[in-house]
Amino acid sequence: MAKCDEGYLCEVCGQDVADIVDSDLYLRYVIGELDPEVLHTQKERHIRCNPTLGQYIVDDEFAAIVVEGPFDKRGLDAAFVRERESLVTRGWRRLKELMSGAESAIVNYPLPEVRARFVEKAL
Repeated sequence: MAKCDEGYLCEVCGQDVADIVDSDLYLRYVIGELDPEVLHTQKERHIRCNPTLGQYIVDDEFAAIVVEGPFDKRGLDAAFVRERESLVTRGWRRLKELMSGAESAIVNYPLPEVRARFVEKAL
């Protein structure tokens, strides 16, 4: 199979990341953790293969992830956890919106405040 036909393979488990709603790469882009200029250079992972990020998604449609150890959100500052849960959950819900295919321009994928930061940075 040609490299371009392989799809996006998870660097952790090696399986195809078939849907944007499962993509750690696009989640990080949507919430502003990846600059659009480097998006194409980054490795892909399933959200579940990056549990330290995925644990912050709080939605009835997403099976909760529990992390043991020093990065477990249960042992972190409550205010930080609330902010992080809000951002990451909103980002995941944005990925769900994007699955409909209504938005085709990748520059419009990020959350509104993230897009505004990218525009401000470009000026």
